[in-house]
Amino acid sequence: MGSGTVDAGDLYLRAGAGLDRPADTRFTDRDCSSTSPAALYGCGRGGDGEPYRSLGGFGTAATFQVGLGYAAAPTARIEVLVDYWPRLAFEGRTNFLEPGRRQSVAADLSSLSGMLAAYVDLPGLGLPEFGPFGPFIGVGVGAARTRIDETRMTFPRTITVVPGASRVGFAWMLTAGVAAVLGERTTLDLAWRYTDLGAVHTGRGEGRVVWRDGSREPRVLDLAATQARLASHGLRLSLRYAF
Repeated sequence: MGSGTVDAGDLYLRAGAGLDRPADTRFTDRDCSSTSPAALYGCGRGGDGEPYRSLGGFGTAATFQVGLGYAAAPTARIEVLVDYWPRLAFEGRTNFLEPGRRQSVAADLSSLSGMLAAYVDLPGLGLPEFGPFGPFIGVGVGAARTRIDETRMTFPRTITVVPGASRVGFAWMLTAGVAAVLGERTTLDLAWRYTDLGAVHTGRGEGRVVWRDGSREPRVLDLAATQARLASHGLRLSLRYAF
């Protein structure tokens, strides 16, 4: 194996997978004073003394990527990169009630991003290699389409269901890693990556309150959208094939 520096003028395909750990995420109203449609949380403070919100995390999520790249110089590459997160499972708590009472929140998300990325292969600039591995850094900008399904907020007597929605917005990433040549045309990349997928919005429209014991008919709600920021750290393992 040798370091991951490529020849100028090479085109290559990338395919890989990884694991991401999204940061803790906070859902709040886009406009807490909205009355028609009604704000989900409102402008008050909850049982913990903090503004109304839902706070939680996603655990570890799988991601998959494909890309088409070009070696513009011995030390620089540009790449069109697509990443897909098939399932991001949010689990958290809201703070309408006093701490210790049941007020759990759950929702499933998925996201698809497309970015234009640029990489610098550092050994070509005179920086040292690590055995067969050559370090690189990169940055990318583009857009992400994020879909959130229905959000379910479970309380002692009721479940509040919030409609889902899709949103397309600005996304960006930073990455650093090492590359090793496995063969004449194949290179292995192992990289850390920070990804900011922008804002995710729940739907503006019909929600409902459902009594868990079935003692009452569901109550329909006309709800305004809520929002949260989605960002993550993770590892990527991928192969590049030059042609």
